[in-house]
Amino acid sequence: MERERSTMVDRGQYQDAVTPWEQQSWRASALGWVEERLAAHGLRAAGDLEVRLRPWSVLVRVPVQGPDAVWFKANPPASAFEGPLTVALAGWVPGHVLEPLAVDAGRGWTLLPDGGELFRTVLAREPVEPDTWEDLLRRYASMQYALVPHAGAIERLGVPSARTLDLPEVFDELLAANIALRPDARARLDGLRPRVAEWAAELASAGIEDTLDHADLHDGQLFHPGPGRFTFFDWGDATVSHPFCSLRVPAERACDRYGPQVLPRLLDAYLEPWTGTGRTAADLRRAARLAWRLSALGRAASWGRMFPDASGAEPGAEQGAQWLLELFNEPPF
Repeated sequence: MERERSTMVDRGQYQDAVTPWEQQSWRASALGWVEERLAAHGLRAAGDLEVRLRPWSVLVRVPVQGPDAVWFKANPPASAFEGPLTVALAGWVPGHVLEPLAVDAGRGWTLLPDGGELFRTVLAREPVEPDTWEDLLRRYASMQYALVPHAGAIERLGVPSARTLDLPEVFDELLAANIALRPDARARLDGLRPRVAEWAAELASAGIEDTLDHADLHDGQLFHPGPGRFTFFDWGDATVSHPFCSLRVPAERACDRYGPQVLPRLLDAYLEPWTGTGRTAADLRRAARLAWRLSALGRAASWGRMFPDASGAEPGAEQGAQWLLELFNEPPF
């Protein structure tokens, strides 16, 4: 298959990204695996490959005979859990996620079917009202709620644990490991540690159980194949943490598009599945406010899950430092 691949490789803004794609032996092995897995499904590659390289993944679109394509994804070791997690999610919450065609957990390889149009593509093509975002947040929160009983099993798949009561320790680890923080910023963050502990304790006291947090749910991480239909994917940044930590990224994207006035409606839609058991709207909004701020920890951690750099430098240190400093910013509600 390698001789058929496109010579056009998309590196985006990461022209110097270190990935295994540059290794001929790795490419041959990966593409050979794709060919074998396709054959097992009665499929055959047809046409040029489209390769997308980022510091955190290798993604290859593989056209197949017929109308569709499949996608090969390679994760670095720190997010090799994505394939097994996606398999498990397809069993626990079918219809909400893609069901992989094949997974090699040891090598961090996954072969996925095409999921249809990205939500981002739909947004670029036609007007989309804010209530579509409300619908997707409501559906995503319902999926999170359904996954609460599986939180322990998700951790056993290798998904990082960042449970609400453990967030102060997560903060400590991120702060100690980050090599990009300036001394003054590190000192400020050191002084913030008691507040982080207070926020985490208060958030835990709301009684909402930890579950799967996508941690980067933007419009390029979900498919919108038709009205009322959403498929969530790309779980390489995921953690087991407070569910409300997932809200920040999609809400910020929607506010960028429509303005801050849509935020109350987005909040209501996301929080709707969590009502009941005596929780008031004020209780849920307070919890969402705390989680919005603490979600910076999950984003900071995700920047460390990149392909190892031969120089020994910490991958994503600069971006991780920026997210740690987000802890100082007040949520917008």
